[in-house]
Amino acid sequence: MNIRTIRTRPFADQRPGTSGLRKKVSVFQQPHYLENFIQSIFDAVGGSHGQTLVVGGDGRYYNRRATQTVIKMAAAHGFDRIVVGREGLLSTPAASNLIRMRGAFGGLILSASHNPGGPDGDFGIKYNASNGGPAPENLTEAIYALSQKIASYRIIDAPDVDIDRIGISSLGGTTIEIVDPVSEYAALMETLFDFDRLREFLGSGGFRMRFDAMHAATGPYARAILEDRLGAPAGTVVNGVPLPDFGGVKPDPNLARARELVEIMYGVGGPDFGAASDGDGDRNMILGRGFFVTPSDSLAVLAANAHLAPGYRAGLVGVARSMPTSRALDRVADDLGIPCFETPTGWKFFGNLLDAGKITLCGEESFGTGSDHIREKDGLWAVLLWLTILAERRQPLAQIVQDHWRRYGRHFYARHDYEALDVAAANALMDSLGGRIGELNGRQLGGSMVHFADDFSYSDPVDHRLTPHQGIRLLFEDGSRIIYRLSGTGSSDAALRLYLERYEPDLQRQGQDVQSALTELTAIARDFAEIPKRLGREEPSVIT
Repeated sequence: MNIRTIRTRPFADQRPGTSGLRKKVSVFQQPHYLENFIQSIFDAVGGSHGQTLVVGGDGRYYNRRATQTVIKMAAAHGFDRIVVGREGLLSTPAASNLIRMRGAFGGLILSASHNPGGPDGDFGIKYNASNGGPAPENLTEAIYALSQKIASYRIIDAPDVDIDRIGISSLGGTTIEIVDPVSEYAALMETLFDFDRLREFLGSGGFRMRFDAMHAATGPYARAILEDRLGAPAGTVVNGVPLPDFGGVKPDPNLARARELVEIMYGVGGPDFGAASDGDGDRNMILGRGFFVTPSDSLAVLAANAHLAPGYRAGLVGVARSMPTSRALDRVADDLGIPCFETPTGWKFFGNLLDAGKITLCGEESFGTGSDHIREKDGLWAVLLWLTILAERRQPLAQIVQDHWRRYGRHFYARHDYEALDVAAANALMDSLGGRIGELNGRQLGGSMVHFADDFSYSDPVDHRLTPHQGIRLLFEDGSRIIYRLSGTGSSDAALRLYLERYEPDLQRQGQDVQSALTELTAIARDFAEIPKRLGREEPSVIT
């Protein structure tokens, strides 16, 4: 095979975000753009000769073309074996598991997660390390530095590989293995959950569920596990065929984006349980009949009940949450007598804690939960754990959550997203907040007294690496919190995330509407940050 060295020049915009490099499809389609970034990854990680690389993605537009490019470049760099999901498909949780099970050097995941797909949508690529987790920040910075001085890349000149049929072929001296994207992941789930018990529960006829795969990567996994292996009726999984444009819907499992599922769950005679997953299968939304479970509450309930699943009967060694996630998990950890770690947003920060054996479960408010079975968040895993809890407790989902509130108190919680902002305006707002936090301790804002305010910095308890400037926090004397953070998962523009939390221990007041319970805190947050004035927005784009 002929290995070609192609001359190129750097692109200035190839700094990875919290989940790799995400841009518009049209950006990735520029000559040399994708190849430059892949070459920078291979140069940064080094030592590829004789190693195994896992490759797959969420099936979005440009996924198949990019898969061929990755294969040819990986072969040119001397990888011994490239393991590819059939049709270029691998959910992010399945890719993490495959990296770990095969002892792979790492993996390239082609996904922009919950971002829109199609020719006018987004594309993304990220490198996951040998532990199956996202590349740490020092590696992503090394990748970016190399991308800014790249002069050439290497690629094999060869016909495209047939990625639609399971089997083994070769490309130069590299073995190309096309695998069933579902089988090894499903086998892992069987080690964590009692499939016989779940099969009995789902087949009893007294329980109905609906899973919306949003025409994204989780569809084949959900059908294979929920319908084929656990016996849920055909049609339980809807929108289960992955489409390049996700059926024209942004594959983001929240109340605003998964409207079809929400309407069914809140309609007359709705199912007992509903769930949705995102583009690459790592996020989840959980609903009961007429009842939405916030991701923060979901994480706390899963931690309190994880012992009901065979894989967690020995108990949890610790738990972790991202800083903006509500502190409902902290109360469960206190009750269990285990540590609870607070990290920046981004799953890579959980990786060190998981690898060091400090935590078993972890999650974040952006609809992601997971455990030590892999090193990514895992949407379908969360659904199976919820089904296990429902099967063992034999109570409606709403009652399980309300019982949790009675025991631990309720954390009223909401996230307000201001999307597609002018970058300069968004940065100016955050700079203004950062310059004022030193004056806030002991100050009255609205009807609340500020206990302390800071710009959150994280010192990793494993490697002691410091990660500063992770969001502005305002903590009030009554335990309420306001958090401001700029998102790092968009492909263009800026997005401000505003997080609001109020703790309510009084049983008589736990039934309030969430937005009503947060009315005063919302006003304080808007006024203090001068959001209408600085951003020109009277209302957020999305409230979850």
